[in-house]
Amino acid sequence: MNRSLQVLKYLIGDWLSASAAWVLLYIFRKKILETSKYGGDLPLQFDENFFYGLLFVPMFWVALYIMAGQYSDIYRKHRLKELSQTLLISLIGVVIIFFVLLLDDQIVSYKNYYQSLLVLFGAHFGLTFFVRLVLTTRTVKRIHAGKLGFNTIIVGGNERSLATYEEIAALKKSPGFKFLGFVRVNGKDTLLSKHLQMFGTYKDLPDLIKTKNIEEVILAVESSDHKELGTIMNLLEGEGVNIKIIPDVYDILSGSVKMTSIFGAPLIAINQEIMPAWQFSIKRVIDIMASALALIVLLPFLLVIAVLVKLSSPGPIFFTQERIGKYSEPFKIIKFRTMVNDAERNGPQLSSASDSRITPIGRFLRKTRIDEFPQFINVLKGEMALVGPRPERQFYIDQITQEAPHYKHLQKVRPGITSWGQVKYGYAENVAEMVQRLKYDLLYIENMSLAVDIKILLYTILIVLRGEGK
Repeated sequence: MNRSLQVLKYLIGDWLSASAAWVLLYIFRKKILETSKYGGDLPLQFDENFFYGLLFVPMFWVALYIMAGQYSDIYRKHRLKELSQTLLISLIGVVIIFFVLLLDDQIVSYKNYYQSLLVLFGAHFGLTFFVRLVLTTRTVKRIHAGKLGFNTIIVGGNERSLATYEEIAALKKSPGFKFLGFVRVNGKDTLLSKHLQMFGTYKDLPDLIKTKNIEEVILAVESSDHKELGTIMNLLEGEGVNIKIIPDVYDILSGSVKMTSIFGAPLIAINQEIMPAWQFSIKRVIDIMASALALIVLLPFLLVIAVLVKLSSPGPIFFTQERIGKYSEPFKIIKFRTMVNDAERNGPQLSSASDSRITPIGRFLRKTRIDEFPQFINVLKGEMALVGPRPERQFYIDQITQEAPHYKHLQKVRPGITSWGQVKYGYAENVAEMVQRLKYDLLYIENMSLAVDIKILLYTILIVLRGEGK
């Protein structure tokens, strides 16, 4: 599947649709609205505003679609979902254009404003949705015909997996699964071997996903077996695959099974979307703007802190240390130094409230969280966010995952300067406290939204002002 080419088709379609809608709006305003204002049949003239709009308006629309995540999972689009998303984005975009570009125009009455708004909305939505409908319909037909599919592996070879495979294989319209094989969960579940190749056990999943380019994983494990499911889910965490579970009758009766295709087999789709794409985009914009503003506004204050740190004890002003970030990528975190130089000469060591290695100014910086301020630089570099789980060193991650294998879930997002766990617990003094803090960071992941971020930021500001940090 050539995803880049498919994305390019949508990009070109969106650009041409936005351009055509702008031309239609311009003609409507010049030939109808201005004719009614000045009288007579005025000649159509394309001024510089028209050409500026022809360049920048399509750019605006494409940027809006990117922020809304319209070009991700390009082969997994549904026509009804396409309709609702295009309708909503068109409405938002038209309102923005109306207030930014059209509201200050000289027109006879407010009625003309509303007419312009409706024409722009109708033209843009109609043209954009028509082009997208054509592209999406072609993709859906190719999937149903079996010409396009997603590399799929089944976890488990038991009776349920066999029945589900045979049900999917017998469908007249393919739901898009291109079965490559299956892996065992225990030594006996090999019934699928008469249809599919066996690739080993579930422990081989991470390697198989990479070598076989797996995009879909179907779990034929009892949904009530939480321990087994949890182990497999932790293995799949961060692998970038879509996960579905074969349900039992209880799952269906409890309403867990959500169908996305009339022709598909009943499966529980694991929703891995932490937050809508548009919220992620806004979150990143806020991170960049707030961090840049903070560094500029606080520069005199930060210079004073830098001098105090330098005078407090021999050593550098800043402390850098390798931490593990999003998708397990290492990066160098930046902080004001709060301990004596070479504090970990005997190996990794967590600090405590009575730690003699902490300098007097360092104790103040930790209580007020001011030592974290240089991490605004990490945010600008894209290594961190304002709000997110606190990043740890690999040395401690290895210890945490022995007690809490689900730690990997935190690495789905950028780590943050502050977090729900940080607000609740402050600095962890041992691995047990790290595991305790993990619970709140997991809750943050599952409830992630801009509103939650704002709440955590407000509580963090209160901690800074009151000096209540641990």
